[in-house]
Amino acid sequence: MKTKPPSLHFLLSHPAHLVACGFGSGLSPVAPGTVGTLFAWASFPLLRPWMNDFELLGFLLICFIGGVLAAQRTGADLGVVDHGSIVWDEIVPFWMVLVFCPAGGLWQSTAFLLFRLFDIVKPQPARYFDEKVKNGFGVMTDDLIAAGYTLLVLAIFQFILK
Repeated sequence: MKTKPPSLHFLLSHPAHLVACGFGSGLSPVAPGTVGTLFAWASFPLLRPWMNDFELLGFLLICFIGGVLAAQRTGADLGVVDHGSIVWDEIVPFWMVLVFCPAGGLWQSTAFLLFRLFDIVKPQPARYFDEKVKNGFGVMTDDLIAAGYTLLVLAIFQFILK
């Protein structure tokens, strides 16, 4: 379902909106999920130097829990549980993918394409969370599952290419 992006005023009217809408990346009128994922990819190098893997995974857990709350509030305020402008669900799982992704532009590009594919196709159990769990947890979890599929395929590629 195509939804119109909310206004800049809406984005700035509550901290949950700012987070859920990916600090504005979700306001894109075209492919906001892809733009949100690109935001994750571009912002990851700013996060990475400040934390070791364990700290980064803890940070991502906090971001996931906060994302559940932010997506819940923003979806309720927009009147659509999984509004297209809510892209925090793309950002946090793709950050996780990048934590485990092999270094290099080709690997990261492949990860980006796989993540977008799995996010769009929504293989089970992602589809279950997308279609049946109509709250912030469902919004965040279907993309977390897409990230898991992405990491699985990347691991298979690494195994094959060794």
